Amino acid sequence: MDLTIHLKKGLGEIEFGMPVEEIVNLLGTADEVENIDNAADESTTVLRYTEEGITLFCEGENPVLACIDIANEDCTLFGAQVFDLNERELVKLLVDNGITEQDVDEEDWGERRVTFNEGNIDFYFDNGELISIIIGA
Repeated sequence: MDLTIHLKKGLGEIEFGMPVEEIVNLLGTADEVENIDNAADESTTVLRYTEEGITLFCEGENPVLACIDIANEDCTLFGAQVFDLNERELVKLLVDNGITEQDVDEEDWGERRVTFNEGNIDFYFDNGELISIIIGA
């Protein structure tokens, strides 16, 4: 499986805007599927692929891919193995590639989130270690 992060486009062959059926044709049946109805009459279908270390969030009446949570240490961004980098190195990687606007927050549950809004990417750290990356369209 190609685990190259393409900012605002997707992960490998998985592209934002893909319908659930197309994702399943590409990746096979998800290990876990969850349907969430939001207060605004919107629904989210969550597809968890445990072995691949990815969770896909599809939104809308005819759900299409809107967000990907990546916990697979083999993923790459701009040619770098992302999970091999510390926070300072990740920030430098994005800045060196023209993604400069960043925001840092300490989450209530203890994780540190580094967000690059112009790239629609969040990095989550626990005790200084990268544990998850969330990308969006």
